[in-house]
Amino acid sequence: MSRSVFGFVKVSVATLAIALAASPAQTQPAQPPIARYTIDAGTSSGMMAMGGGGGIGAAMAMMRGGGNQVAHELILRLGSTRAATGEPKADHFLPTGARMGASLPLVTPPRGRAGPVPDGPTERTPDQQLPQGRLLLFWGCGERAGPGQPVVIDFSRLARGQVPPGLYAQNLNLPDDWSLSGSNNITFGEWPNGRNPRPVPADASLLGAHRIASTYAPEISFTLADDFMPGLNPVGRDLPSGAVALSWTGAPKATGYYAWAIGSSAEGNSRDMVWWTSSSTQQFGGPMSDWISPAAAARLVAAGTLLAPSRTTCTVPAEVREAGGQVLMTQLFGYGPQADFAYPPRPADARTPWRPEWTARVRFRSNAMVMLGMPGMGGMSDADEPEAAEAGAPAPASAAKPRCRGLRGIAERAAGLCE
Repeated sequence: MSRSVFGFVKVSVATLAIALAASPAQTQPAQPPIARYTIDAGTSSGMMAMGGGGGIGAAMAMMRGGGNQVAHELILRLGSTRAATGEPKADHFLPTGARMGASLPLVTPPRGRAGPVPDGPTERTPDQQLPQGRLLLFWGCGERAGPGQPVVIDFSRLARGQVPPGLYAQNLNLPDDWSLSGSNNITFGEWPNGRNPRPVPADASLLGAHRIASTYAPEISFTLADDFMPGLNPVGRDLPSGAVALSWTGAPKATGYYAWAIGSSAEGNSRDMVWWTSSSTQQFGGPMSDWISPAAAARLVAAGTLLAPSRTTCTVPAEVREAGGQVLMTQLFGYGPQADFAYPPRPADARTPWRPEWTARVRFRSNAMVMLGMPGMGGMSDADEPEAAEAGAPAPASAAKPRCRGLRGIAERAAGLCE
């Protein structure tokens, strides 16, 4: 059995198990669909919107208080158990409100032959020094950090393989999360791609009829009643205690929120990196920088990992600001609804086998970035603007993330800044 077929079978079985577990009657006979389609629809605001096509000029207008700008992203993926008839070709036909033309091409990427890129040297030569510095972990909302904080990770000890026990206090088990790729399908297509890299307009709408036609999958069609989420537009306010009150615009259909902040400070030859999350438990990393289903969000809210959808505030403790420096790079995620479609629909009678030709999943998310402590996220001085924009502006949503390297990558990978 080829690697691609094996990967497809493995993921299809997992998907089938998830579908059965989520159904009212877990014994209903079902088989994996011929084709699966996913749409991840994101909204970015704050400094995250800088990559949406407005450039530095638009970013500066936002920083001066010209505010509430948003950018959108779409990630489209089609996977099939079938080989293509002729050349692989697929198109997603959009509603007119999307303002992106009649359709978007889903391009099948060439199968790579190169092996994984090493993440740096695996052995340390005698003349190399161990990395210096520490990672300080904080968590929870409040003016003061809770007991047992911070958890301190010494980079030099970590390089020797000395991982602190109980570093991650909570094991996230999200079996309903799956993704499509060229490795788990016979034929695969995606957008964005090099053939059509256009940005998604800020006024784009996904409401209406969608159709996906290809040379390797049954035709897929559905109508969306949910649209891009609104921007979160976070702002920070310094408190007398030294803490920072973070607040944001709530999203009506949000299922939960999650925030993290990273800062660093240097004294002499030592450097500390600070990482804080809004989770009420010692939880770092995991899927929080991705799209999260409503069912998974509900479990994470109950566990205290995500903030409840009714929350629109969270205070970053004073100890985080004191250890992390004046400016904290802060990102906020708001997870939204999910729409699921299938043809034919699942039979209501649990005794009737279900043989879907295709399934489709549409997920929504809103995220934003703000530099807490930076003068003028509404009042930055003109002299500081260009440098701040270069340092703070993220890459466009369609650009590939850099590879995580070194021990700093532990935090940056979990934060979604690198891969």
